[in-house]
Amino acid sequence: MTSEMPPYRTGPELRELFLSFFESKGHSRMPSSSLVPQDDPTLLFTTAGMVQFKPYFLGQSAPPNSTLTTVQKSFRTTDIGEVGDTTHLTFFEMLGNFSFGDYFKQGAIEHAWDLCTQHLGLDANRLWATVYTDDDEAAELWEQTGVPMERIRRFGASDNWWGPAGNTGPCGPCSEIHYDLTPGEPFHDACGPNCECGRFVEIWNLVFMEFDQAEDGTRTPLEQKNIDTGMGLERLAAIIQRAENIYSTDLFQPLIASAAAIAGSDYGKDAATDRALRVMAEHARSGAFLIMDGVTPGNEGRGYVLRRMLRRGIRFAQSLGVNEPFLGRIITEAVIPLMSPAYPALNDALDHIVQTVTREEEQFQRTLSVGTALLDEVMARLESDGEMVAPGDALFRLYDTYGFPVELAEEILADRGLTADREGFQQEMDAQRERGRAATSFGGGAEGSEAYRLLSSLTTQFTGYEVARDESNVSGLIVGGGVVESASQQQQVEIVTARTPFYAEGGGQVGDVGVIRGPAGLARITDTQRPVGERPDFVVHIGVIEEGTLNVGDAVTLVVDPTARGQATRHHTATHLLHAALRSTLGGHVRQAGSYVSPDHLRFDFAHTAPLNEHEIAAITHAVNARVIRNIVVESQVQPIQDALASGALAFFGDRYGSEVRTVSIDVEEDGAPFSHELCGGTHVHATGEVGFIYVVAESSIGAGMRRVEAVAGASADRLLRDRMTVLERLSRQLTVPVDEIETRIADHMAESDRLRRRAEELERERARSQIETLLPQTAQVGEPPVTLLAARVEGIANADLLRDVADRTRAALGSGIVVLGADIEERPSLVCAISADIVERGGSYDAGRIVKAAAAIVGGGGGGRKDFASAGGRDASKLDEAIAAVAGIVTG
Repeated sequence: MTSEMPPYRTGPELRELFLSFFESKGHSRMPSSSLVPQDDPTLLFTTAGMVQFKPYFLGQSAPPNSTLTTVQKSFRTTDIGEVGDTTHLTFFEMLGNFSFGDYFKQGAIEHAWDLCTQHLGLDANRLWATVYTDDDEAAELWEQTGVPMERIRRFGASDNWWGPAGNTGPCGPCSEIHYDLTPGEPFHDACGPNCECGRFVEIWNLVFMEFDQAEDGTRTPLEQKNIDTGMGLERLAAIIQRAENIYSTDLFQPLIASAAAIAGSDYGKDAATDRALRVMAEHARSGAFLIMDGVTPGNEGRGYVLRRMLRRGIRFAQSLGVNEPFLGRIITEAVIPLMSPAYPALNDALDHIVQTVTREEEQFQRTLSVGTALLDEVMARLESDGEMVAPGDALFRLYDTYGFPVELAEEILADRGLTADREGFQQEMDAQRERGRAATSFGGGAEGSEAYRLLSSLTTQFTGYEVARDESNVSGLIVGGGVVESASQQQQVEIVTARTPFYAEGGGQVGDVGVIRGPAGLARITDTQRPVGERPDFVVHIGVIEEGTLNVGDAVTLVVDPTARGQATRHHTATHLLHAALRSTLGGHVRQAGSYVSPDHLRFDFAHTAPLNEHEIAAITHAVNARVIRNIVVESQVQPIQDALASGALAFFGDRYGSEVRTVSIDVEEDGAPFSHELCGGTHVHATGEVGFIYVVAESSIGAGMRRVEAVAGASADRLLRDRMTVLERLSRQLTVPVDEIETRIADHMAESDRLRRRAEELERERARSQIETLLPQTAQVGEPPVTLLAARVEGIANADLLRDVADRTRAALGSGIVVLGADIEERPSLVCAISADIVERGGSYDAGRIVKAAAAIVGGGGGGRKDFASAGGRDASKLDEAIAAVAGIVTG
């Protein structure tokens, strides 16, 4: 039996102890996978250690060893709103050991007991076990291990059944180890593991993976029985370090100390302050890891989770008086030194992480005060009306206009004892998405949808990977939104065939164009689409009947336009090359966010915070064209989705994939991995040399953390370069210099132009200022006591800045008085009033803003400014003299 208190170990020491223990038991140490599941588009984030091993659990691919061990980065969204107390986290590290058809319940329990009692030094008398209701085998194994039956408890599915990660996949009963925080103290009979009194804390979950759960919830036994265990590092550290809670461990104290220094606060003296400091620390740590793994703030999916979390941290920081960016400082001062030894990629991504969080902080700071003020108005109305629920449409406006997360609004409302109409908010969100879908839909609207429903039993086989011309039969026709048997000349038509070489728009690639010829007619196809619905199994060819008629049942020849298809195909392969080059040049955080592939050009949207500089664009261009020159074979393969994902093919969250998918791979790197390897249903060239030269035309921002690259390839690149060379050659002739000297010659001309412009401006100023001497005699005495007034029109004024300069100098030359000057500048009247300080001090009607505003009204304009200097403009220059003449009356009025 070990001593009651385990020996102290740091967080890093516990990581290494766990991994080394299982290595000594024959397990292979595996690296943590990304927080963004690379092999499971059904998951938002990696939530457990088993996620990367799903193909092994399901027997779909062979693991490198039958037993593995990891420390897995994990992120769970359900607890974001709870972070700030002493128990909840979003990001955490999961210690795990895994068996794929090797040991099962007995081995898992024996390993766990050995590690806990002999290596971690936990007191065996403090350890309790829980098992699934009818899992007699696990209960007996625990008893044989040394846990008395009174410390073995049984629970149902809510506590001791582990469901799949996502909706489908491996699952099974589980057994948990709980630690008694206060042994020896009496407790009531119902107390024990899972009691809400807080006496017991779960430290390790052993999952017995026996079943594969389908989408309908049915479970079938797996061919092999597996083990998946998870122990939270942070919770274990709290026990081993005798810490009050997870935030009191060495995994968090440096972060909290950094947050406290930024806020100028002390941790441990005030509950509200402590909560805010914990939020700042936890969200900084979590944000750093999410951004390192490629997530950027946004309004959808993973990006929204990150944005919501960072903005929540900003709000809590503001409650402590922190109104400047702080997340980057916590990350640099505490997260990186503490976590980068275990996760070196943090160091590599530090600049990107800090830039991302700082940009998000600056953006939210600009809108937070406005959003909070609007929410305050909503809460004030609710309280004055005796209402308790904030309307969903008001919350949606906050979200849509100011990026104010609804969850953050809920927290603020809760502080005032109010709630949010989440159902109303969701209705507004759904309505917006529906408007977006309607704006991007094709076909005949509601009528078209009904026609597609009537044709839903039809299917279309795509043959376009192999051929651009094929024979088939017309199986459906739509004209004017209705299903018809025949379509005649000049009618707009949608044609369904049993087979087609036409590619339907998808994956960013536009639909094919071409012709469909039947025995009695010809249709010119201008677009090809796959209807969206419950059964999008057929393709519609959209176009117009140019000759004769087409009938359902007609045998037809379908011919894709080879030029348009060829260019779209080149651009699609170029898009894959660009994606891979962006990732290799900028970092693995680059993720496709959208693309557009047409015969004319390509557009690729991706997650990245900073503009690309010319060196990065040059490196990317070189990387893609180097592979074009090598004429590398482009390989495609249709295979089960799990095999494709296990091979490392990039899949994109939100995309829907069937059980069979197509992968496209280009080039093999020195490490044996493809340069580009993606799931893709689009058309591609056979070898990269067919793409032709790829030229990046433009790079721009399309929103926070999102960039866009536009490029051309093949004939489009050739045409662009020929056009630009023509321009350069024309400039060469006009400037009488060789092409490679054009830049120098233009720079010389620009420098000379700037010099002449500055000289012309100086001459204008000298000429305008020369009028001052002729203006001074035009003064008059007005008012009582008398004030010197100079109101005059000046000529030769090129701009308003020059008029203001002359008025200022005239006031100085006058010494004491009021100056009002007017000028016709490019047929627009301008007025300036300048008053000396001694006159302004008299107060009363001597206000430059008042005077110039009244004069400007005469010329159909307005203006204003300070009491000593103001300017105005108008629309009617013909009344400028009238306005000047009225100044005396305005001054004394």
